[in-house]
Amino acid sequence: MTKLISVKNTVIAIASTMILVPTLAFAGNHSEQKGAAISYSGPIDTVTVAELLDSTSMFTERNAVVEGKLIKQINADTFIFSDGTKEIQVELDDDIHLPQAIDATTKVRLFGEYEGGNTPEIEVDRVQVL
Repeated sequence: MTKLISVKNTVIAIASTMILVPTLAFAGNHSEQKGAAISYSGPIDTVTVAELLDSTSMFTERNAVVEGKLIKQINADTFIFSDGTKEIQVELDDDIHLPQAIDATTKVRLFGEYEGGNTPEIEVDRVQVL
């Protein structure tokens, strides 16, 4: 009877390990990738705010990279962004932390997702000071 319990415990331990190890490995890689920044200095495909605002349907969603300035702060994480063509509201992700202060004259590159609708905006995942 004790041998049967020991075999059962061993099978449960092996099955648990087979389930947990890949899950933990994936979770570890995901968090490392999110925090890692690549230092790339080559060309990047950007879009103008005017191009984004051409499609303001509430179903419009697309990845966008824009360059310009945060010209006005509306609240803690919402700003008005201008690229020189037009202005759009942007919402910065809570995880964004910049090493230096920026102001309305600081040129930035914003990486995020454009969403159309009544108030079109870009939900920003990453900010790069240029």
